[in-house]
Amino acid sequence: MNKEYLKDFPTLSKEKNGKRIAYLDSAATTQKPIAVIEAIKDYYEKINANPHRGAYELSVLATEAYDEAREKVRKFINAEGFEEIIFTKNATEAFNLVAMSYGMNFINEGDEIVISIAEHHSNLIPWQQVARAKGAILKYMYTNENGELTEEEIKSKITDKTKIVSVTQVSNALGTINPVKEIAEYAHSKGAIVIVDGAQSVPHMKVDVRDINADFLIIAGHKLLAPMGIGVLYGKKNLLEKMPPLMFGGDMVEYVYEQETTFNVLPYKFEAGTQNVEAAVGLSKAIDYLNEIGMENIEKHEKELVSYALDKMNKLEYVKVYGPKEVEKRGGVISFQIEGVHPHDVASIFDTFGVCIRAGNHCAQPLMRYMGINATSRASIYLYNDKEDVDRLVEAIEKTYEMFSKWR
Repeated sequence: MNKEYLKDFPTLSKEKNGKRIAYLDSAATTQKPIAVIEAIKDYYEKINANPHRGAYELSVLATEAYDEAREKVRKFINAEGFEEIIFTKNATEAFNLVAMSYGMNFINEGDEIVISIAEHHSNLIPWQQVARAKGAILKYMYTNENGELTEEEIKSKITDKTKIVSVTQVSNALGTINPVKEIAEYAHSKGAIVIVDGAQSVPHMKVDVRDINADFLIIAGHKLLAPMGIGVLYGKKNLLEKMPPLMFGGDMVEYVYEQETTFNVLPYKFEAGTQNVEAAVGLSKAIDYLNEIGMENIEKHEKELVSYALDKMNKLEYVKVYGPKEVEKRGGVISFQIEGVHPHDVASIFDTFGVCIRAGNHCAQPLMRYMGINATSRASIYLYNDKEDVDRLVEAIEKTYEMFSKWR
């Protein structure tokens, strides 16, 4: 797969020390294919008008492009209606929208909000604020030694008092694939709504919101080959209809009087002001690109590379890999530590070899604290990676350990 698609990503032709870079940080952001870059360029050269605000041709074309992007997202995740797709500026804003609009209005004192210890801060801090403001109880589901949520742990934390369960489908810090469909089924049996963080799952596997029965699903466009500056909130229509707007201004209104305002219909009541139309156009083209390849093919490719990487890394006695031992329970994220080397040093040294990884707490400080560590190094794989990238990762690990061994 890599050889066929690598040419589509201009950034990946960049060289260091006479070799193309090995970009292994797609969990942070994905590279953009030429098709997406050209779509944005084409929009600015041929349209560049404000949607929903003009009767002239350019504005009509902008409206069509923006609405087409929404429809592409709807089909991509199998949502029922276009009104269930809300564009935001990123996944973080989408979490805050649900927390502030739904949480602040429908959570009461003594209610329980349940999340996992492995959540990104964007799916943690907003719920802290809701719990504090409403007198609710924020509870955590804790992972086992392999970074997995067990059925026993899930059922012990979700109770009749639980009103919200918000959980990642794939951990950005460990790569764990959580059983969100089963979590949703159990949470619904207790009367709770379920929010799924799809930032690390939707770009890498087929996600059907009706199959997993998520009440809300959140997507980060830039992790999906699309530009930065656009996110998606999917929500069931009956829930979105009763939620008040979070932002106020142009385009989210129906009528404005001196002392009161009536709001627009879905999805527009949540999209105040001028939107990031060019990013929506880029997202639309990114979905086309992914559909052409096939999400099943992307997932299969990633599993093969992760398996290849784990086989090699687990043979190095000075390397500790975190997360599930079974490849089928993992996404494309591999977090690890090299004995005696701080993860930040690892990332800096890897850069000299042209290997791009992430180091730090991965916006998951409570998880790191729970695991008894400060940080990990993280390699993350996507459709444009191949075995050569993995070989270079392992070679960089070996050279880094050897380098630090001389100083001990």
